[in-house]
Amino acid sequence: MTRNSHALSTRYNILYNGQIGLDKGVNGLTSGNKDNFWELLPIERMQFSESATLEEKPKNTDFDLAETKATKAIQKHSMNIGGREVNYQMDEAYLLLGKARYYDQRFVPALDAFNYILYKYPESDKIYEAKVWREKTNMRLGNDALVVKNINKLLKDEDFKNQPFADANALLAEAFLNLEQKDSAVAKLKIAVDYTKINEERARYRFILGQLYQELGKRDSALFCYDAVIAMNRSAKREYIIQSYARKAQLFDYETGDPNAFVAIYNELMDDRENRSFLDVIYHNMGLFYDHYNKPDSATIFYKISLKAQPKDPYLAASNYRNIGNIYFKAIDYPLAAKYYDSTLVKLNPKTREFYKIQKKRKDLDEAIRLETSTKRNDSILKVVALSSSERNAYFEKHIVAIKKQDSIRLAKEEIQKQKLANIERNLSASSSDPAAVATGPGLPNKNAFLPPSDNQQTEANNTFYFYNPKTVAFGKLEFKKMFGNRALVENWLFSNVKKGANEPTEEVAVDENLIAQKSVEEPRYTLAYYLNQLPTQSSAIDSITKERNTGYYQLGVVYKEKFKEYDLASNKLEQLLSFLPDVKLIPPTQYNLYKIYEITNKAKAASVKNAITAQFPDSRYAKIINDPTFDGAKDKDSPENKYKECYEWFKDEKFSAVIARCNTMINQLTGEEIVSKFELLKANALAKTKGLPAYKEAMQYVADTYANTEEGKKAEEIITTQIPILERMAFSTLDTKKWKIIFRIPIEDYKQERAIEKQVLDFMAKENLENLYYTCDNYTDSERILCIHGFRSALYANDVSVIFNKKGSPSEVQKAIPISDENYKIVQMKKNLDAYLAPKTP
Repeated sequence: MTRNSHALSTRYNILYNGQIGLDKGVNGLTSGNKDNFWELLPIERMQFSESATLEEKPKNTDFDLAETKATKAIQKHSMNIGGREVNYQMDEAYLLLGKARYYDQRFVPALDAFNYILYKYPESDKIYEAKVWREKTNMRLGNDALVVKNINKLLKDEDFKNQPFADANALLAEAFLNLEQKDSAVAKLKIAVDYTKINEERARYRFILGQLYQELGKRDSALFCYDAVIAMNRSAKREYIIQSYARKAQLFDYETGDPNAFVAIYNELMDDRENRSFLDVIYHNMGLFYDHYNKPDSATIFYKISLKAQPKDPYLAASNYRNIGNIYFKAIDYPLAAKYYDSTLVKLNPKTREFYKIQKKRKDLDEAIRLETSTKRNDSILKVVALSSSERNAYFEKHIVAIKKQDSIRLAKEEIQKQKLANIERNLSASSSDPAAVATGPGLPNKNAFLPPSDNQQTEANNTFYFYNPKTVAFGKLEFKKMFGNRALVENWLFSNVKKGANEPTEEVAVDENLIAQKSVEEPRYTLAYYLNQLPTQSSAIDSITKERNTGYYQLGVVYKEKFKEYDLASNKLEQLLSFLPDVKLIPPTQYNLYKIYEITNKAKAASVKNAITAQFPDSRYAKIINDPTFDGAKDKDSPENKYKECYEWFKDEKFSAVIARCNTMINQLTGEEIVSKFELLKANALAKTKGLPAYKEAMQYVADTYANTEEGKKAEEIITTQIPILERMAFSTLDTKKWKIIFRIPIEDYKQERAIEKQVLDFMAKENLENLYYTCDNYTDSERILCIHGFRSALYANDVSVIFNKKGSPSEVQKAIPISDENYKIVQMKKNLDAYLAPKTP
């Protein structure tokens, strides 16, 4: 009696409450973990945190309760008599204890509980379940090979019941997946599907089987598994069914499949009320369907509707944004594509490879947007300039008529909107004093129509329902028309592309000529002179625009080829450039890039371009590269890279004028090449040494604007924002410092004068060198040099010495010795403002 009393109390009181806590915790884990259907699902739905530790303190109150109840049952109701447990519920208690610890991610203590069952209760009816749970714990500890060994040994036992047998095979399949043995995982998972009694597990296992077959390239088997999930209908969770449809859409054969059948199936899915929470997935797959059939307009509509459904899956939202961005990119609408790529990056995980790929494409788009904008503007200018005077006038007059019409429609709509709002306000004010007041505005019904039939005398102040308030109803109608236009009351009105019929009511907007006439007096856009005065007339300006246009086409071709791999777009731009008959220096690189593109897309055209380069420019480096596979451009002394290295050595030797001249030559010769940005940056630094801070800032700004996406452009932008403002704020100081100099300003061609002053300085230093003086010859501008004596420790001493040098009859009488502090000399060299330093100071 005592033994049965303890067993019954253990089972129906303590373990019962413990099992309730465990089930609640497991349900919390299941609902909290959202499956990522973009990847292979894990066989066990509960996914644990990677930061789990072996700490003893439970982290979940439900599992804490289950563990507490199991411990209480063991401590208070265990009946170990003669080394034998006579309370037949103790194995259940230890199993509950192990499960609670397992779900709480304390795998080592859980393993102890399961091992204790196997050691102490070998005759228990829960022995197989305990063995499966022990191996699940081993798998969580990373012992997959041990799991495969033990489960294979366990499966040879014929006493297995169906559900533990299914669990063992599912566990073995997951271990095989961890070991990257997908074929073995498929075999075991199929057995688990046949023996499990739980519908949720059966649907999940079938879906994972479909994923595995899909990864293994077995399309028919994958479709069979997805169809099996769909056939379960309400026996499976809805998410498995919808995702099975999505996977089938991925496997749809766009060459031989029936598109009408596909659309019919998805129309049924959209109409099914049970799928309302999955419309984002359904619309996304419809977008993919039209995308594959190269119908970008329809695809964009469905992608945007999927986004309006507010998908909870961030990657689904990112995929919609990315695909819309790709559509606009192919349509060469780069500003809009850039915006959608920005939204894509917000939704993507920053640690993924796809994030970095799209981020790079987004950065490259900045350059493409700038070049496309520039070339379109220049094309339009040159097109209008090429027209005759009469054609030009007709062109602009047509444009003026168009913008007048647009402005008139806009003004008329604004006027109609104001009238409607005024009518609404008038009706509301009337209704506050007279509940039976009738609206007088066009299209507005009687106010009482919005009141419930049983309460027509109720005032608006007491009505809170949307449709009882005429203001909110009228506003809603306006907003609906603004967003969707006039739509017929038909099924699926949102997706209907049917044009308005003859009998469909439309809102006519009259063109008010009086408004336009009044506006034209003040609006210069309505005058022909406004446009004609902006056109370039000088040949030099037109040539500059033509040159900029041609360079832009070349750079666009290179960007599409190198950064986007859009070979059709690239070849189109380069071919257009050749049709413009550009400067000779642009023809060889253009033909070379066409040759590299055609090597990939059209071998016959590649051979033709190769012959053209060889015939027209046999001595060019491009001809050498395509005709000699062993040619190494880096070893060619005339290569741009070697020219740059030579130019940089000149810069270090302070040959700034030569550097500027060489950079200008190379920039003209290499127009469109990537290395041009390096020459531009080197030229900017050389200008800083000869022209000063204003020229340096202007040159750096040009590099930052023109080569924004290159390393040189980014460096120039950083200098403009961080260093140049500091330099501009620097001003001459009158404070006495301990570092002074004496400088002589000498014309760069006057070598005789320079030598005479140099001799005078050497004689002075030989006679009186108390402070370890020394001198240097520094560049100042491209026409002047500065001979500078360093080492003076006070202003008084520097002034006294300058008087000695400036005495009558000395070589430096003409080129006066100028005392200057070290800080002020730095400012003079940076800003080239020695004249400002010497100017008389106003009191």
